[in-house]
Amino acid sequence: MSAHWTFLTNHAHLLLAVARDPDVRVHDLAGVVGISERAALMILEDLEHAGYLERQRIGRRNRYTVHPHRPFRHPTTAAHDVDELLAIFTGRPGDTGAGPATGTDAHRCPDRD
Repeated sequence: MSAHWTFLTNHAHLLLAVARDPDVRVHDLAGVVGISERAALMILEDLEHAGYLERQRIGRRNRYTVHPHRPFRHPTTAAHDVDELLAIFTGRPGDTGAGPATGTDAHRCPDRD
């Protein structure tokens, strides 16, 4: 039995990180989630194509907007919207990525793969 599994996927961790800081750089996202920059880019693309976030280019940087009123993708949780997850982990109901929350490092799992 593996001791390094988590309840939330990398997609969820990345979405939460973007909700906390909509101006975050991909390099920093990858570090927070514990994945490569390439994996972070692929997940951002997945989330954008599925309508969970929007990317806006501002100069040389990206700004992300989370669309919180999207349902979870799994049939057993599809009756719930992503804003419920954001409220639990950012402390702000209906969070759309308006800015960083306090204590964001408290949600990081140091023993994640």
